[in-house]
Amino acid sequence: MEPAAAPVAVGMNTGELVGPVILLGAPGAGKGTQAIRISEHFGIPQISTGDILRHNITQGTDLGKQAADLMERGELVSDQLVCQMVGDRLAQQDCAHGFILDGFPRTVNQAVWLDKYLAENHFFDTKKGCKQLVVIQLVVEYNKLLRRLTGRRTCHTCGRIYNIYTTQRPLIEGVCDTDGSPLSTRKDDREEVIIERLKNYESQTLPLVKYYAEQGRLREIDGAAELNQITAEAFKAIENGDSV
Repeated sequence: MEPAAAPVAVGMNTGELVGPVILLGAPGAGKGTQAIRISEHFGIPQISTGDILRHNITQGTDLGKQAADLMERGELVSDQLVCQMVGDRLAQQDCAHGFILDGFPRTVNQAVWLDKYLAENHFFDTKKGCKQLVVIQLVVEYNKLLRRLTGRRTCHTCGRIYNIYTTQRPLIEGVCDTDGSPLSTRKDDREEVIIERLKNYESQTLPLVKYYAEQGRLREIDGAAELNQITAEAFKAIENGDSV
């Protein structure tokens, strides 16, 4: 149901260095869609802290064992452990020309660590043509986020996702266009759950937004704009590097 792809070339990885990219945005702001488009367009990997954590636990690495022990006790994985895992991932060859960070940093402490890591590992070495870190925040008004998330309906047969408040609504209410199966609302998309998620995001992320804004790195994009327009603005911010 997604609109046509942006009228720009994809898979354009020519080996040119691009700055590390951080995508910020509340649940429902569209980070996932834009991360995929950025990754394909610039030929850089999308680095998810959730994926990194699961990989370390599955592979039984020392860091994974430490994280698993904490999680089994119902404790949060520490910033130190998360940062170590991220550092190991960013040291891999596919990150040499740039990368997108998804779900990291979540705190100012993690952001400070990331700045130090990137500097120490010469990601900001202008002699090598490297560009500065680009932080893109997708801004969507609260009520629009609420409608996006509470309006989602899923077909558990084919996996197709609809939204009763947008052009992605099904032809027949409550029924999948593809196979006629009934549509349902995920537990995470209940209004009371979403309101709490949005509150938590705002309280956790505001200090991070302030941190990057004070450094002149933050680039705000209207996440409620037309999908291809958002993509074009994100591409421009990344191509401009530290000139955003």
